[in-house]
Amino acid sequence: MLDFLTSSALLDSVVSWLSDGLLDAAWWQVVLYTLVLTHITIASVTIFLHRCQAHRSLDLHPIASHFFRFWLWLTTATVTKEWVAVHRKHHAKCETEEDPHSPVAHGIKTVLLRGRELYAEEAARQETLAKYGHNTPNDWLERNVYTRFSAKGVFLMFLIDIALFGAIGITVWAVQMLWIPITAAGIINGLGHWWGYRNFEAADASTNISPWGILIGGEELHNNHHTYPTSAKLSVKSYEFDIGWGYIRGLEMLKLAKVRKVPPRLMLGEVKPVADAKTLEALAAHRYELMASYAREVRAACAAEMSRLKANGQQAAAEKLQKVRHWMHRDDEKVPHALRIDIEKARAEHPSLDKLLTMREELRQVWTRTNVSGEQLVADLQGWCQRAEGSGIKALQEFSLKLRAAHA
Repeated sequence: MLDFLTSSALLDSVVSWLSDGLLDAAWWQVVLYTLVLTHITIASVTIFLHRCQAHRSLDLHPIASHFFRFWLWLTTATVTKEWVAVHRKHHAKCETEEDPHSPVAHGIKTVLLRGRELYAEEAARQETLAKYGHNTPNDWLERNVYTRFSAKGVFLMFLIDIALFGAIGITVWAVQMLWIPITAAGIINGLGHWWGYRNFEAADASTNISPWGILIGGEELHNNHHTYPTSAKLSVKSYEFDIGWGYIRGLEMLKLAKVRKVPPRLMLGEVKPVADAKTLEALAAHRYELMASYAREVRAACAAEMSRLKANGQQAAAEKLQKVRHWMHRDDEKVPHALRIDIEKARAEHPSLDKLLTMREELRQVWTRTNVSGEQLVADLQGWCQRAEGSGIKALQEFSLKLRAAHA
């Protein structure tokens, strides 16, 4: 009888443990635990893998670096060299067939549903690792634990979750395992090149998914990142928030990190009599910010023209302009083919807008041409400013004065 009672008590204990785990946590505590741990994982990806290792935008103290490496081994099975190599190739070959995960090249559905597979396929290519995986950790721990036994960490996490929460720990672990494939491989690599807003006309299709980078550690600000890839800070506008940057500043205060680079800020001084080599240098260094400012002028001019048309009872003409106004300031290659004819018609009907767009392209040519001398580029910039200030268009005149006041 005693043996039976002992066995029964042991069975009850096992059943209780499988049901509630060691913590006997309430449902909301389980949810909170899951959210906190997945957020730490996101922070580890954005701070360590992305900003520190892939782009060298900050240096981390060995204590912080080893914590992030251990945590990523425990929760993602990610090998640093593989992740860095795939990401660097994404930037080097962005939106081409060689881009490991571009929705432009492979389709949004493919990237959203097969993002993890695309990453794994590229990470298995030794030529990718050799060309893009340089200067990543290669110490004893990396070789003999994190890389050699990359899958053992997530198995250990599986045991920890079950020990703490019992059977529900399996669900907790599953969420942890899915978190990065869904948010990084799917949302950032997919939606971040397909849907959202753009602060800058970067050469690729990158977009900002949200101005508040919290859920994915700041990576939501993807257009900002592709514009300034070596910046440790992903937010650039006053209304944007990059929680990853907040963590980096906290690590800096603890002497656990050192920021190497942030987005350049355009400085304005006295307006020079004429544009010179320093003006050209400022234009090249701050071209994205300057062209974003130019885009605002184009949008404002479109809005003013629409108001004029409506005031004159030309509602149909105003609606035609409304259809294309959000694309007027975009680079030609970024405009959908279906709208290009409509834009050409709008430009023909509105000479002042056509002038703004023509001179926008001329200004863009100043820094995109590589087959002319610096002296010629300065002369071209001076000619552009003269034409802008003599155009009779207020937006062009004011922008030219801003350009002559800029310095790197």
